Amino acid sequence: MTSNNIENVNKTKKIAILFLLILLFLIILVFSIANTMTKDRRMPSLQITKKELAVRGNIVSSDNFKIASSKKLYKASIDTRFLDLNKKELFLKLFSIYSDIPYNKVKRKVDESINDHPGYLVLSYNVDARTAKNLKELGFKLRRLKVFKAREIGGGRVLQGLNIIESGEKRIYSYNNTLTPVVGYIRKFESENGKTKVKGIKGLEKKYNALLNKTEDGILEGNRDVLSYISFDKNSIIKKREDGAKLVLNIPLKLQKNIEMILDNYKEKLSAQEIIVSVMNSKTGKILSLASSNRFNPESIKQEDIPSLNVSAIEYQFEPGSVVKPIAMALVIDKKRVKRDELFFAYNDNGRPNSKGEYRRGRYKIDRFYIKDDHQFKKHYLTLDDIIMYSSNIGLLQIIQRLKGAEIYEGYKRFGFTRKTGIDLPYEKVGEIPPIYKLAAGEDKKQDNVFKATVSYGQGMTATFMQLLKAYSVFNNNGYSVTPKIVSYLQMDNKRYKPEEIHKEKVISTIAAKQLKRMLVKTVKYGTGKAADMDELEIGGKTGTANIARGGNYQKEYISSFFGFANDKKDNSYTIGVTVIKPNSTGKHWYYYYASQSAVPIFREIVKNLISLNYLTPKKDIISNKN
Repeated sequence: MTSNNIENVNKTKKIAILFLLILLFLIILVFSIANTMTKDRRMPSLQITKKELAVRGNIVSSDNFKIASSKKLYKASIDTRFLDLNKKELFLKLFSIYSDIPYNKVKRKVDESINDHPGYLVLSYNVDARTAKNLKELGFKLRRLKVFKAREIGGGRVLQGLNIIESGEKRIYSYNNTLTPVVGYIRKFESENGKTKVKGIKGLEKKYNALLNKTEDGILEGNRDVLSYISFDKNSIIKKREDGAKLVLNIPLKLQKNIEMILDNYKEKLSAQEIIVSVMNSKTGKILSLASSNRFNPESIKQEDIPSLNVSAIEYQFEPGSVVKPIAMALVIDKKRVKRDELFFAYNDNGRPNSKGEYRRGRYKIDRFYIKDDHQFKKHYLTLDDIIMYSSNIGLLQIIQRLKGAEIYEGYKRFGFTRKTGIDLPYEKVGEIPPIYKLAAGEDKKQDNVFKATVSYGQGMTATFMQLLKAYSVFNNNGYSVTPKIVSYLQMDNKRYKPEEIHKEKVISTIAAKQLKRMLVKTVKYGTGKAADMDELEIGGKTGTANIARGGNYQKEYISSFFGFANDKKDNSYTIGVTVIKPNSTGKHWYYYYASQSAVPIFREIVKNLISLNYLTPKKDIISNKN
């Protein structure tokens, strides 16, 4: 074959090979295009949606301090499979600085993930809003520094860096144990979308849980731009987040904290188990303070706090003792079964008077029981005022026998016993009084009834602190009782909603109420409540010292109370209650268990605080202001 022929054959082969290569390339290209067209691809969505987590509503004092509030929490996470191990140290140092989480703690988590189970790792669940913003900025910097590397996943390259997302909310109690246990506490739970939320378990948090948690997350939805931000147009969706209802209380923070300080001091002085105090507007029922010496921090509940979690003012039932005497007296006066100038024998005529001119304590027998007085008198006959002023059991038991059992039962119910007070707190107890058939025993034979006698001075029955406070508002409000209310209003959707209005209830006649009010003022001026008296204010009240019953027997443990009112000439009118549970009754200061030595001095301190904070204005101050 000639050289020309050989050269032509070679050219033909080269052309054929080139043609085959081009054909092969075209086949590969067509296959690739077809595969791309038919295969499900992980294309970024043209639409982007972002949600903004709404949080539980705030609880705010009347002077606008946040008692309880919620803040959003964010979760910081990475996937350790994407972390460039050559730049791990850089990541650890920067994340520790930006997050304020100790370097060693971050390093331990990352190393454990890399060594034991590479993959998704949560670095923190409790990142606050400001730190979250800083960490998001760090995330962009880490990408530019190539701290994270893309990986082949499912036929495509994927890059995951530092991820910051909303993880839930945290409840904050700015003033620690202030207003507990009334404000209550919460418990965490996981919502349907995996966010950490909270729900109320006790106190106001429980009572208003549904409204506090009535939230709607915010939504931003629109087209995605090249930087993965939302590009807003007329088709975009913008919905502002709506947090839960805000509870605005009738209680001012300053007054509450002042009273709590008083209780803390007296609890130590009296060695008491607990002291309860409340101040209520006598005309409206607004609670200005509901305080306990036994409080806890809702953010950090410890084992020793468990007994303090209940609101004793509505959940602790006890025999109230002599503070019930004005109520029994009021029922008799209201039924007009006693004359104002009538006298009652004190059953103290045996023996001669002592050096002070006082006769021995009276004794009165009903059935097989002897009922005694705690005070000695310089006379044998007592007026109605004497019976209340000096807390005579014998005088009152004679008066109460003039009422039928059904009248006593219904009268005590009108005053609020065996009924809920209506206060806006959950788990309220109602106490008990003897049934009608026991109170009515012997009526047909006109015999004295021991059940009538004991309930007249607060034994053989139980009540709560709040029931007594509500009952005493009757004497300071012309015979009407009011419903105690802690919450002033709720705010939702920029609108205010008042709690349900409850009409005043007529309990006794205005005449009867005024007579008892006068007696209670005299009790403070001249009787067992002298230590509560203050010039230029109208103050009235009644002491009560009751044994604690346990297992059917009375113990040498006591509950001391003083319930009353304080009014000024500017029409400010408050019903105030003080109850001291188990004050010291032994040793050098054994006498602290008397209400006159424990509850009454606390009452006086409360009134002084009301004056200093301008809730009460003594008459002399009014005169000086006019001048």
